Amino acid sequence: MSQRKDTTVLILALLITLGLVGGGIFWLKDQIFPSDERISQPSSTTSKSSSQSISFGNTTLVPGQASDAKTQGIEALAKGDYQQAVSKLEAALRSKPNDPEALIFLHNARIGDRKSYTIAASVPLGTNPDGSLEVLRGIAQAQQEINTQGGIKGIPLRVGIANDNNNPETAKKVAAELVKDSQVLGVVGPYASGVTLAASSVYNDGKLVVISPVSTSIKIANLSPYVFRTVPSDFRAARSLANHMINKLEQKQAAVFFNSQSDYSKSLKSEFASAVSLEGGQVVSEFDLSKSGFSASKSLAAATKRGAEVLMLAPNAGTLDKALQVVQVNQKRLPLLAGDAVYSRKTLEVGQQQAEGMIVAIPWHIDSQTNPEFTRNSRQLWGADVNWRTALAYDATQALIAALSRNPSRTGVRQALAASDFSTMGASGTVRFLPSGDRNAQVQLVTIDQKQPSRSGTGYDFVPVAK
Repeated sequence: MSQRKDTTVLILALLITLGLVGGGIFWLKDQIFPSDERISQPSSTTSKSSSQSISFGNTTLVPGQASDAKTQGIEALAKGDYQQAVSKLEAALRSKPNDPEALIFLHNARIGDRKSYTIAASVPLGTNPDGSLEVLRGIAQAQQEINTQGGIKGIPLRVGIANDNNNPETAKKVAAELVKDSQVLGVVGPYASGVTLAASSVYNDGKLVVISPVSTSIKIANLSPYVFRTVPSDFRAARSLANHMINKLEQKQAAVFFNSQSDYSKSLKSEFASAVSLEGGQVVSEFDLSKSGFSASKSLAAATKRGAEVLMLAPNAGTLDKALQVVQVNQKRLPLLAGDAVYSRKTLEVGQQQAEGMIVAIPWHIDSQTNPEFTRNSRQLWGADVNWRTALAYDATQALIAALSRNPSRTGVRQALAASDFSTMGASGTVRFLPSGDRNAQVQLVTIDQKQPSRSGTGYDFVPVAK
């Protein structure tokens, strides 16, 4: 009987993996996966930087094949033929309007050699193109809005794109390049918490502000006077999930699945355990998804034996497939809680009925209506609903724009963001920062619900949990 169970789990794991490999479909609503607009790897350097990892428009950093129009626009921009670059990039966007890199380069081409204020994005285009494109859409939308309005007190905003591959060492090199470029007055990124932690000292030494829209680890708080973030820390997400477990589900014992190699995952796991304990519950077992011998069925059996009443999933993107194996093996026996890395089309596509009812803590949901104007504009610009990564990247860019309007220098930007009276309107509401560099904001709990038709095209969607 045991051998038959193990065989069944192995087959199930293979099916999940195959499902994940085929999961790069365009998600029209809560998440955009433009699989048909991946662009070739860079082969030349940018005029603004000596690094092949950074581009202001004369090389593309998004993997895949570019359209002829986009390729020609980038080549024209590299030669300084701004009129031709604008014409070709406009044509590229008419055929693929949801390409944020093309939109950013278009605005850079329109600026040409004129005076501008410059910021950059540090994103993992080489290893996580989908997540990177989500971030770039938020930056591109903010750039378009401010430049269409005439710029920052008449000065347009130029944006550079850097590929850090979610690699700490690469991110430090990118940070060093950005610090060396005196034109760069602020950075949006990095993506993963471990990458932000690694690159922070370089930004601090270079006195260059960096605002992460995605990194949630509690270690980032008070890390440096030059490190901020628009996403709430894991402390907020953990408290919300623990409160839901104890007071809504009325359960007190949880098992946590996490990745010991991820700063984000470890942070969320630890904060959840503390929050549950404060509420009178306890984490009865922890399982490391990164271990080579991890078995979803054996781990679930062990968790049940130790009295677990709830399963908390805290994977990072790299271990999401193993977390989804747990979802399938669980067969809806125990309630499921999860961190924001689980907010993915993969979860809906692979989890299906077994994931229904799962509670996920995210920073923002498009149905929250915190800023209806942003929601309306983003739908019009991208032709689809955007997710929280786009919204929080938009907020980070808006914060830099507001700071530049006060004092357009590196020191001035930091002073503006740290000022007690600083605030600006973002997609997820008012953006202001605590002395720690953290944002004073709440999280949104969503659940997976069956929908026909569904936004995701899977038959299931993430919907806000009624408060």
